[in-house]
Amino acid sequence: MVLSEFPYPMTVTMVQLTSITVYSGPFFNLWGVRKHTDMPWNYFLKIILPLAFGKFFASVTSHISIWKVPVSYAHTVKATMPLFTVILSRIILKEKQTSWVYMSLIPIISGVAIATVTELSFNMVGLICALISTMGFSLQNIFSKKVLKDTGIHHLRLLHVLGKWALIMFLPIWFYVDFSSVIQHNAMKNVDYRVIALLFADGVLNWLQNIIAFSVLSIVPSLTYAVASASKRIFVIAVSLFILGNPVTWVNVFGMTLAVLGVLCYNRAKHHSKQQVALPYTNSEWIKYNPLHNAEKFYQNGKPYPNGHLSNGYNHSSNLLFNNNSIHPGANKLLFV
Repeated sequence: MVLSEFPYPMTVTMVQLTSITVYSGPFFNLWGVRKHTDMPWNYFLKIILPLAFGKFFASVTSHISIWKVPVSYAHTVKATMPLFTVILSRIILKEKQTSWVYMSLIPIISGVAIATVTELSFNMVGLICALISTMGFSLQNIFSKKVLKDTGIHHLRLLHVLGKWALIMFLPIWFYVDFSSVIQHNAMKNVDYRVIALLFADGVLNWLQNIIAFSVLSIVPSLTYAVASASKRIFVIAVSLFILGNPVTWVNVFGMTLAVLGVLCYNRAKHHSKQQVALPYTNSEWIKYNPLHNAEKFYQNGKPYPNGHLSNGYNHSSNLLFNNNSIHPGANKLLFV
């Protein structure tokens, strides 16, 4: 709704990053969120700054895709997040998946392909931006999970750090690309309170959505988060079709449905693969224990050694290793083998 009234995706991204930066500090302190310690400078340059760059770049491309194509189609394309997560996890983390997981990606790809071919308002820029943003969010999920594990930083503090640095890197670009056009727009010149209210609501809602997203990401694997994100897209697609009235055909709806079913199949296959526990041995390979016959004679009173002495000269009655810390003949004893 914001982009239909105010067609500046970069400015919408700037508003969202500003909301994360401004609201997170005081509210997280009020909620008692644990403050983070300083990170090593090398780690900050190698991981945090690229993450912050990826955050604003993925957000910009996401808004461009929604601006260029209907919301339902954009989010159908973004349902390919499990596909990107599987590929990137294989390349970056060397994670392998089961054949069922790979097969579950087929209906996702097929559904998106059908939706693309039958999309009435197709736009190549919108498709490319949707794919780029999906890949960017997949990378962000993988590396955010890594940062949470490596540094122990609270997930909400990580959101604040990424939002702040993303805003710092993005502001010069926004000033160069959008600033002059925005201040000349009728909504800004005439102080259109409807547009201002939409921008404010978009910033607050995006901040809350990021809080939920980072909270979920901190307690579930990246692949599970990808499935949860895809489930969110199901709701967005349905709402956009009924409320915004995006024009669709039955074949187009079939493609969207197939992509959604593919996500559900992927979720099932991923859950099934985690339930498979590989045991090192079968029953037939277990080593059977056979007790020693007449083992008592090896330790009771030092027998069968003469005079209660061992061959190395030690008196057996005082040897605590054999008599289990007892010199009484009737006490329980351990035999170490």
